[in-house]
Amino acid sequence: MEHVHLAVEEDDLYSGYNDYNPTFDSEELENDAGFQQAVRTSHGRRPPMTAKFPGTAIGSRPLASSFGSRIPMASSMGRPMTGAMLDGAARPMTAVRAAGYTSSLARGSTFDPLGQSRGPAPPLEAKNEDTPEEKIKILEKKVNDLIEESCMAQSMGALQLALEKAKEAGRKERALVRQREQSGNADHINLDLTYSVLLNLANQYANNEMYPEALNSYQVIVKNKMFSNAGRLKVNMANIYFKQKNYPKAIKFYRMALDQISNVHKEMRIKIMQNIGVVFVRMGQYSDAITSFEHIMSESPNIKTGFNLILCYYAIGDRERMKKAFQKLISVPLGIDDEDKYIPSNDDASSNMVIEAIKNDKLHQMERELCVDMVKTSQYVELANDLEINKAITYLRQKDFNQAVETLKTFEKKDSRVKSAAATNLSFLYFLEKDYDQADRYADLAMNADRYNPAALINKGNTVFVKQDYEKAAEFYKEALRNDSSCTEALYNLGLAYKRLNRLEEALDCFLKLHAILRNSAQVMYQLANLCELLEDPQQAIEWLMQVISVTPTDPHALAKLGELHDGEGDKSQAFQYYYESFRYFPSNIDVIEWLGAYYIETQFCEKAIQYFERATLIQPTQVKWRLMVASCYRRSGNYQKALETYKDIHCKFPENVECLRFLVRLCTDMGLKEVQEYATKLKKVEKMKEIREQVSSSWLSHIYFKCLHSSSSTKGERLSARMRSLPASNEPYEASSPKELDVSYVDPLGPQMERPKTGAKKRVDDDDFADEELGDDLLPE
Repeated sequence: MEHVHLAVEEDDLYSGYNDYNPTFDSEELENDAGFQQAVRTSHGRRPPMTAKFPGTAIGSRPLASSFGSRIPMASSMGRPMTGAMLDGAARPMTAVRAAGYTSSLARGSTFDPLGQSRGPAPPLEAKNEDTPEEKIKILEKKVNDLIEESCMAQSMGALQLALEKAKEAGRKERALVRQREQSGNADHINLDLTYSVLLNLANQYANNEMYPEALNSYQVIVKNKMFSNAGRLKVNMANIYFKQKNYPKAIKFYRMALDQISNVHKEMRIKIMQNIGVVFVRMGQYSDAITSFEHIMSESPNIKTGFNLILCYYAIGDRERMKKAFQKLISVPLGIDDEDKYIPSNDDASSNMVIEAIKNDKLHQMERELCVDMVKTSQYVELANDLEINKAITYLRQKDFNQAVETLKTFEKKDSRVKSAAATNLSFLYFLEKDYDQADRYADLAMNADRYNPAALINKGNTVFVKQDYEKAAEFYKEALRNDSSCTEALYNLGLAYKRLNRLEEALDCFLKLHAILRNSAQVMYQLANLCELLEDPQQAIEWLMQVISVTPTDPHALAKLGELHDGEGDKSQAFQYYYESFRYFPSNIDVIEWLGAYYIETQFCEKAIQYFERATLIQPTQVKWRLMVASCYRRSGNYQKALETYKDIHCKFPENVECLRFLVRLCTDMGLKEVQEYATKLKKVEKMKEIREQVSSSWLSHIYFKCLHSSSSTKGERLSARMRSLPASNEPYEASSPKELDVSYVDPLGPQMERPKTGAKKRVDDDDFADEELGDDLLPE
């Protein structure tokens, strides 16, 4: 093997991987004297810092190396140390830069992580409006503003001003194009803006009857191939030629516009063809006009075209085709129902005047009489009665109650079925007018004519209900339910009757059944909440009221009731939320206002309570207690001067109020005012007058009492007791603040009115034929 020699490879792929700088040999660090000295110096016996900047481990002090020479090393590993100086610049401490630390701080500098010592930020640079781009933008805005001003002036009737604005917009737009070309942005010309300027200018020329200039402007747009859909403007050009009575050219341009509009725009094509027909009529070419009008009537018939077609047939003397055209004309739908076309709308005064003029003219009367006569002589005789019923319903919709009553009274001598329907509606009308005797009479008439009519039974029950005979009313409602188990009005009113009879469980059962049918009825859910409250289940009542406000979230009465229930449960914060919402939707409920004011006083926020008591003063200006509460709030909040002024104002308006005088005496005494003696004297006089009144009242009552003992008439005794009840008690001050003053209160629709029975008025004769025309199912009587 000694004589065996290995061949040396020319290129070793793995050569040099084991070669490294002996400086990085970590195994020899223990033998490196310079490194060990540096470690011992910086850890155990750190010398005084001589670095140029504080916080660095080394400065410019040379360190010993493993090679025996002293060179300024950045690190024993050859890596610059953090915070060291390299070429006179400090290396940033990147790990803590965001926290406000820096490696370039001088000795004695303060900690400033937010950089507040640098002062405020420099102001924003002003936009340079001298650049070409900014000038172009400003000019574009001016052009758009001029177009808008021109259109606004035209809409206001200032046609000359509109034309001047349009011309100025044209000049500005041309200057804009030149500026774009000069700046090398000719490819970015705003074609939409150019189109708008030219179109507005042409329209303003036409409005000012400058037809040649308008045609030239339209021609510029039409000939420019860069404007898409510009061919439609040939209609405008044709309209100008029509005004100039140049009918051949008008037809030519109408047809050119028609060729450039696709079949997708059917309505526009119909209008253009209608214009073509009118031009042919002006030219006397009735045959060509008939061709256009007939095409329109076959594609999209309308009243105007049908009338023009009849005139053209009349002009050529074709009577047969006139008849056919007239049949087509009367078959054109008007877009409104026959029963609604004579009902005036509340928006358009002019159309209402027209309707008032034609709804009772001879043509309308003849139309109505012919219709009724034709039905009466036909095999559908019963339909005539239904038409008369519908006529009465139409009168009701027009709020013409007298005519409705007269129409319905004509059915009293008809057969039983029609008589029952008419009498039911009459009972309903009289019940709404609170003529309960007539309502009861017609309810009996309806029941005698048809005992199985549930609406008649409901109306009869309602008339008994208002007479407070709830047992009998409940019997009528139950009979109506036996005849029609789906009659929700009878079930609702039956629940009200049970509630008045204090049969709360049965009433609750009725309304639960009704809730299963009418899931979103706020009235039903409110009744359920009220019954749960009466049954002393406030939590369930709150649940039902929450469902009520989910359906009607702005109902102030329901919100106030929720606040009352939460207040009863001791949850003041929740009660305050609902009372406040109720006040926001209806700020005139005196009970809500009083609760909110008392809540703020209780929570020691008297200043906020003042606004509520001031509102109560506006609602009930004759009640002195609200003014006293305002003054009391000022006094509790420490504003004694304002409280004194308020008490003085109260004293001027209610000079005999004892409480006001007492507080005036107390405040003047506390504030050391000279007026204390004056108010004290007034207080004594008022108290003395009060005592005299009480003595006179007491002696007079005693005299009346002994006189009553010798009276044998019970009627006189009843009147006397009523008189005694009306007199003030001995401990009640006879003053302007007496609670006998008229009070202002609010009756919410969900309050007492909900406990009025629903009416069961019935218009229809046959349920299957007129199921959607029943009247009065959802109405509560006033």
